Order: sequence, then C-alpha cells, then structure tokens
Amino acid sequence: MSPAPRFGVNYTPAQGWFHHWLDFDLDAVRTDLDAIASLGLDHVRVFPLWPVFQPNRSLIRPRAVEQLLQLADAAGERGLEVNVDGLQGHLSSFDFLPSWTATWHRRNLFTDPEVVAAQAEYLRTLAQALADRPHFLGMTVGNEVNQFSHAPHPDPDPVGQDGAGAWLERMVAACEEGAPGRLHLHAAYDAAWYQDGHPFTPAHAARVGAATAVHSWVFNGTAQRHGPGGAATEGHAAYLMELSKAWARDPHRPVWLQEVGAPAPHVPPERAAAFTAATVAQALDTEDVWGVTWWCSHDVSRSLADFPELEYDLGLFTVDQHPKPAARALADAAAQARAEWRPAPPRTTALILDAVPEATADARPGRSVCAPGGAFFEAFARLAADGARPAVVLREHADDPAHLAARGITETVSVEHAS
Repeated sequence: MSPAPRFGVNYTPAQGWFHHWLDFDLDAVRTDLDAIASLGLDHVRVFPLWPVFQPNRSLIRPRAVEQLLQLADAAGERGLEVNVDGLQGHLSSFDFLPSWTATWHRRNLFTDPEVVAAQAEYLRTLAQALADRPHFLGMTVGNEVNQFSHAPHPDPDPVGQDGAGAWLERMVAACEEGAPGRLHLHAAYDAAWYQDGHPFTPAHAARVGAATAVHSWVFNGTAQRHGPGGAATEGHAAYLMELSKAWARDPHRPVWLQEVGAPAPHVPPERAAAFTAATVAQALDTEDVWGVTWWCSHDVSRSLADFPELEYDLGLFTVDQHPKPAARALADAAAQARAEWRPAPPRTTALILDAVPEATADARPGRSVCAPGGAFFEAFARLAADGARPAVVLREHADDPAHLAARGITETVSVEHAS
C-alpha cells in the first residue's frame, strides 16, 4: 500500500513577508514554525529571494545560505521537513530578479549561457548546503518561473519549447548534483496546462523531475464560471492532478499538490474552511498523491503596499498567529488521512483529451480546451458534477490496451459523449 500523503504549508513569514531575508530574525521564524507545527503538518516549502542570495552573478552570499540553514534546522527541530524553492523569481505578483539580469545587463533567463550557468551553480550550492540535513526533502527549481517566458508577462524572456525543456533538465540536474537522491522537481503556473503557445508544456511538467507539481488557483476563471461551491471549483486541484497523469510516461508518477489556496472574494472567507476540506478530499481521491501543501502559512501584513487584494488574506494564520477556520480544516484533513489512509482506487473511466501543446496541420485543438470554459474542461466538470470519477487519457493512448491497463482504465469517453 502506498504511504499516506504528506501535508504541509508554503511558509510566508508573518513579519516582513519574504523581505524578512533582508533583516533575518530566527526567533520570529521559530514563532511562525511553532504555529505551523501546531496544526500537525509535516513539511514546509520555503522561498529564498534569488537577488538577496545571489546579488552578483559570481557571488552567492555565504551569510544568506547560513540563514537558510538556520531556518531549515528550526523547522527540523519542530518535526517539519523542508522543500526549498531556488529561483524566486516570482511571488504574489512581484518579480525578484537580480540586477545582473536586468536593464543594462538585460539577458535572457532561459537562453543566455552565463545566466543559465549562474542559475545552475546557485541551485547546486543551495542543494549541497542542505544535503546533509535528514529533514531536507529536496529542491524546487523555482516558483512558477515559467511566467517569465511568455505573455501576459510585461517583459518576457522568449524561449522555445525545446529550449524550455533543456533549461529545466539542466536546473533539475544541478539540484541532483548538489544533493543526490532527494525529491527535486520544478513548478509551473497553469499556463503550462492551459495556454496555447506557452513554451513550458504539460509534458515538461509531467516528465521532468522526480514528481509532478500542481499549482491550483480557482481565480483563473473556474470560480467565476462555476461559483465558489461548484463541483469544478472544489475539484479544480484534482482535475489538474488527473490532467497531469495523462501526460506522464510513468503511470504511477508522484503528483504533489504543491500550491492551493482559498482566494477571496472568489472563495468567500465564510466558505474557506469548506473549500479547504472539499479540495483536499478530492485531491486525495486521485492515485499517487505525494502530498498537499497549502498556500500559505501566514497572511501578508496590511502595512505592506501594492499586493493584489486577494494576496493579503490567504494565510492559515493571521500575522499575529491566530489560526483561521481553514487552518483547522486542513489540520483535521491531515489527521483523518493519516488515521484512515486507504489509497484511492483507479479511476476506471477516462475522458479522451484530443489536444496538443501547439496547433498542428491537422487542426487538432491546443491545450486551451483544457482551461476553464474550454470544451474539455467543461466536459470533465459535467462528469464530476454527476458523481463520476473521471481520469484523463490522451487521444494517442485511448486505444492502447497496455497504457489503459497500466492505469486501471476500463472505459473511455469522448468529450462529445460526456453529458
């Protein structure tokens, strides 16, 4: 039997948000981690700010790395394992890029040889520093770095699909070189699954690294179309997890729901706990779930300016450490899953996905059919609302008995027949 899934949180410091790296206070970090541990969670995902840690292409600050180790060790002392994101990169609408990639030194993040070599050395250095910590889970290359590659970013760094894949492979290899055998992976926002022409593809997400990371946000049109309590809204994370499995070569590749949260007003505060419980329950009803990591641990202080409104109140805790109802919902879900864990059975009925990452000569649709409002997304939502447990299978595998058998699929349904 597969092990029970992991439950954790994306750590957002209560004091100073991620700017805390500029004025690092270990006692404040410990207070935050005590609150997280009180929920019975088992891991945190943490975010060094790339320009703070590597302010010059040839300088990775030893003091910053030491502070990261202090944070990781404080987490370990509280029974929390640690995943470290490297290239931050992008957080809560703000870009954090070192000056040696911008303005007078403007260079492409994905294709410039010197920039890419420096990124790889940075990731290798962080991984190597953490490698001897038994509570170190592994590295995530960065937080949704794919958003730098394409519209709607106001100043994108263009790269082709092959180049994006090569960049990911090199970054993950650098993490593995620094800390062999740990859970190293990369993470993308949902343009990789939903946006036609986006250079980071579903295949990259589902095939590069040791697990597939899913970031699920229902402000992408899902909650607007289906409402905060709609089946598609509460099942959005599970949908993305099933979508990822269609693209994976390994039928039992681990899937990590690495970011998911309850963004107001799309999920009203009075529904946040119910949304949390429903989202987790449906995520656990997929096979091969590595874990669930909620966004985020603490609210953003209202003293900090210019955040999008929905970013301020996503925390499980207020800035003064008071748990919100969603915190208890996540803690209860974790406790129940550990006590009663039974792996989800296979989803035996699969909806056929006839789409490719790019438009092709034979006019097959692009991946935008998978986005909210797209024909495939809405067909999956109808099946789920009717009580089905749909999986997803690519058209090219729909008549492959070996592929279907490996995934436990016994029936396939076309979008046209899903009603």
